[in-house]
Amino acid sequence: MYDPDPPFRPVRRRDGYMPLEDLGLIGDGTTAALVGLDGSIPWMCLPRFDSEPLFCGLLDHSRGGHFTVAPEGLVEARQWYVRDTGVLVTDLRTPDGVVRLTDALTLRPGADLTDDTPAGRAELVRSAQVLSGHVRLRADLRPRGGAQARALFSGVEVRPYRQRGLRLHLRGSRPLEGLRNSYDMREGDRLDLVLSWGRFHRHHRFDTDAMLAATGEAWRRWMTGFTYEGPEEPLVRRAALSLKMCDDWSNGSLVAAPTSSLPAPIGGIRNWDYRYAWIRDAAFAVFALRRIGFQGEADSFLGWVLDAFEQSGRPRIMYTLDGLAVPDEMVDGELEGYRRSAPVRWGNGATDQRQHDVYGEILDCADQWLLAGGEIQPGLWSSLAGLADQAATAWREPDQGIWEVRNEGDAFTYSAGLCHVALDRAVRIAERHGLPGRVEEWRAAADELRELILNRSWDEDAKTLSVSLSGGGAVDASLLALPLRGVVPVDHPRMVATTAAVAERLSAGGGLLYRYLHDESPDGLDGDEGAFLLCSFWLVDNLVGQGRLDEAEELYVSLCARAGTTGLLSEQIHPSTGEFMGNFPQAFSHIGVIASGVTLGRARAGRR
Repeated sequence: MYDPDPPFRPVRRRDGYMPLEDLGLIGDGTTAALVGLDGSIPWMCLPRFDSEPLFCGLLDHSRGGHFTVAPEGLVEARQWYVRDTGVLVTDLRTPDGVVRLTDALTLRPGADLTDDTPAGRAELVRSAQVLSGHVRLRADLRPRGGAQARALFSGVEVRPYRQRGLRLHLRGSRPLEGLRNSYDMREGDRLDLVLSWGRFHRHHRFDTDAMLAATGEAWRRWMTGFTYEGPEEPLVRRAALSLKMCDDWSNGSLVAAPTSSLPAPIGGIRNWDYRYAWIRDAAFAVFALRRIGFQGEADSFLGWVLDAFEQSGRPRIMYTLDGLAVPDEMVDGELEGYRRSAPVRWGNGATDQRQHDVYGEILDCADQWLLAGGEIQPGLWSSLAGLADQAATAWREPDQGIWEVRNEGDAFTYSAGLCHVALDRAVRIAERHGLPGRVEEWRAAADELRELILNRSWDEDAKTLSVSLSGGGAVDASLLALPLRGVVPVDHPRMVATTAAVAERLSAGGGLLYRYLHDESPDGLDGDEGAFLLCSFWLVDNLVGQGRLDEAEELYVSLCARAGTTGLLSEQIHPSTGEFMGNFPQAFSHIGVIASGVTLGRARAGRR
């Protein structure tokens, strides 16, 4: 549970690895790092989110590398954020003393985080102060694969062997002897470390207090735009900050998660690289952020989607952060994987999958872009109109669907629903702006497709819409998203029945839902998985729309209580243990916290 002032708790490891719940996130809009409750940084990619990791001890604790600042004899710790910032504090306790470690990826003084410009300084600050007693503090920087180090500019130049083009500079407030250092320290003593990967200056001012202060001020200025009236307000605030740390500020894109290959479940093979931007994630993020005051971020995401589509010339489900094709998927055989859950993968093999929902995602983003005052040039509109034409027939063919199954696929109901969205939004855009197109054909196709979804996928015996247009009564949680995208009314009798069927048949207990049942809906992969958090937030939204506010709020509060003490959420939850599973932190889960909270708040206030 999120706790801005948590108690100390034992430092845990499972199979040599920190639980995901015991990791905090820091970011600067270009990259991000995970900081463990043990004072380690076991994950950071440089110079950007999707670069090769400098530290990936999260995927191999002995060979992946880390940057650790911690006292010897560590017993317990606690971790929290400086309010409304991305500055993370970890208190580390030994039998003889307590050290406070403050971490941040620093921001420029006066930085405006609403601008589509880089705000980071390409610097990591780690500031350790002994609060009480005495400790032996070690500072250990170990890039994956090792590094060459030499004295330079009152610090150490670091050249990682695996990234020859990456030049790092480590400076400290105490003498540094290479990459591994230790210090005997007493109450009041302090060690400041700055790791830089931008330009180096011989006489650069070393003032970590000023750097941390400027970083905190920039975050707090950004949070003055936050507007929210609803339940669990402290966690919703933190969810907004977490999403912002997954945002590429210069491009306007959003990583699905800043990590790769964290398994769901432990020991399984469902390990994917999420350090890229999915069109559907951007669409859901726009919906959430616009409703809590962050119109600029919403507009940036919309603009990025249209830029990426126009640049690629064809609809892709995902892109790199700068709108290019995602690299081919490869297996890294050198790393054992988190808790020995191989394989570790870089790149993503789903990038060229056929997923028909992308037509609706792109046209919905175009519609929202225009509603926000944007413009679309004739050439782009011609391409968007072409997408609507494709959507009118694409739903008839099997695809891999929203869950990116790795088999021949199916004619998924959700995919057909998003083809309806593509047609509906094309009609809206053309009529509102007087643009050319097959408007009447689109309108007729959209109406026909909605009725087809309600009838062809309906299973009278099971009393539910089905996962595919062929019927059969198998369900998956994506059906809950149909009313959220305006495909079918949330209070339509068949949607009400479907909501009940999904809640019952996909229940993992405690308000959690599976995406689908693997014996009913094979996905081409071995093994099962955990409960997918976003699906439960979709259930909250359906309950609200069906007038069941008390049930909805009870479920929402229980889901929020599953956040870690720093307010972060993973992609999936282990139904029995409550452990986090999958890539972390997951943007989709934080989008759910925001969107469902807004939906509940507005319903309680009598507003839509």
